[in-house]
Amino acid sequence: MNSENLKTFVLLSETTSFTKTAELLFVAQSTVTKRIADLEKELGKQLFKREKKSIELTDEGNIYLGYARRILKLEETSIMEINAYSVYEHNFRIGTTNTIYECHLVPYIKNTIEHKDNVAIKVKLGHSNELIQLLTDRMMDIVFTYVPFKKAGYFCKEFVEDRLVLVTGGDNELYPQGINKDELKKLNYLMCNFALQDIGMYIRELFPPYYNFRFEIDNSTKLIDYLISGFGYSFLPESMVISYINSGDLKIIQLSDFNPPMIKSYVAYKQNDEFASKFIKMMEKENQ
Repeated sequence: MNSENLKTFVLLSETTSFTKTAELLFVAQSTVTKRIADLEKELGKQLFKREKKSIELTDEGNIYLGYARRILKLEETSIMEINAYSVYEHNFRIGTTNTIYECHLVPYIKNTIEHKDNVAIKVKLGHSNELIQLLTDRMMDIVFTYVPFKKAGYFCKEFVEDRLVLVTGGDNELYPQGINKDELKKLNYLMCNFALQDIGMYIRELFPPYYNFRFEIDNSTKLIDYLISGFGYSFLPESMVISYINSGDLKIIQLSDFNPPMIKSYVAYKQNDEFASKFIKMMEKENQ
């Protein structure tokens, strides 16, 4: 399959303009038209609905778009690996959610870089389901997620268990005796859709359906500055905020009539990947 046709298809799906796509690719508009026609002929499906002044993806085009992006990414990754093969003995690709990376992985990655000169490490931050897909596409060697992964040929086990705590700025003097579920709904709550799957659903269900949070972000570590500045409250993993608790920048608000579930994370890799297995054993040894 012609990669130039795929690149043109992906770009056209984003610009929805043959003219703009041709400008960005530095080719004639007729070249863009031909590449899309060739791809549609090869697939036997129409990828775009063409109107007089606009185009949009067909249902088949929407389905194929995700695969096209993955094919291009696989091609890019394979070329990078081939070029790096002669430089390093191991090219280790780690996929992880941002929270797990910030809370748990940094010291182990530093240790590997410091003591293994023949290893190159590439870290991909993403959401759990995205990382698992990259693992099955063989674009990651090991992934740390909040979703258990069960598939033949892969090894998956619980990585760490973390406590979910309600935190606020260290100067906040409200709720010294703790807070109950009803009072929680009255807070200026800063919401993070940090992709903890059932944990994320649990937090949302503490509030009324379709609750409109005043502030919402998809990266939990970015909430800390807001909390320290006194802008509100948020549930976060204890390991993420413990240093701020100890310094007095943040404080934990006790929960009087409910207990959140524990946050469980997982590590997954191919069963025959010796380097990934050694990396996990190194982490376990240092935690003893």
